[in-house]
Amino acid sequence: MYKRILTVQDISCFGQCSLTVALPILSAFSHETVILPSSILSTHTMGFKDFTFHDMSNEINKIKDHWIKENITFDSIYTGYLGKSEDVDVVLDIKRNLLRPNSKLIVDPAMADFGHLYPGFDNDYVEKMKVLAKEADIILPNISEACLLLDVEYKEKYDETYVRGIFYKFKENGYKTIILTGVSYDDESTGVVVFDTSMHYYKHRKIAKSYHGTGDVYSSVFVGQYLRSNDLFESAKYAADFTLKCIEETMKDPSHNYGVEFEKLLYLVTKQ
Repeated sequence: MYKRILTVQDISCFGQCSLTVALPILSAFSHETVILPSSILSTHTMGFKDFTFHDMSNEINKIKDHWIKENITFDSIYTGYLGKSEDVDVVLDIKRNLLRPNSKLIVDPAMADFGHLYPGFDNDYVEKMKVLAKEADIILPNISEACLLLDVEYKEKYDETYVRGIFYKFKENGYKTIILTGVSYDDESTGVVVFDTSMHYYKHRKIAKSYHGTGDVYSSVFVGQYLRSNDLFESAKYAADFTLKCIEETMKDPSHNYGVEFEKLLYLVTKQ
């Protein structure tokens, strides 16, 4: 089925993240992909100085209102880096007015890593993200974001008991389906945990080198595959394997350190 997906994220014009990742990946899955840019930056915020930032808050409200007037509807809404609390309200309004029945709101909280919020975010934004995440059918937090959503202590080293406690806390707080990314019980491996009616872990090899934007690649591939197959765990696995391949491909080029060369592997998606 040819599905129409709305993705709401920032545009980092250079840096292979957010909308410049989501649009080509979702399109490669043969989904009609509609974009709503929450802000426009010259580059992403990691490793670049004096980047430009243009707030799109006023414009995205006008776009949303125009869509409502035109009765443009969506099979799914997928959010990534939003940046401002006001953007959450826009997404919720779109969900109420333009999301088709029996469709999915999928949220990547995209606000923290390694136990710290990204620059520019504060506790008010976290509280707003809790509202959006509870409205979502599926959320894709990393460990840091999960702890912020649940007011749980972040730990760099943890075991399965700690992760299982996060699972139960999500359920107690009314969240629906959770794909927890970057779950690593040792130094050699990492993986994803799918929290639905039960808990399932997919483990794969861990690469020491990290790149900006891999979370966006993972979430976009997961969304594209899930809306194609409707299989949570297999989609989580597929996205993890694809992201790992992107890192391995990029490591062949030592000069490429600001994102991953995912474009070289899009043929793997289109040939399915």
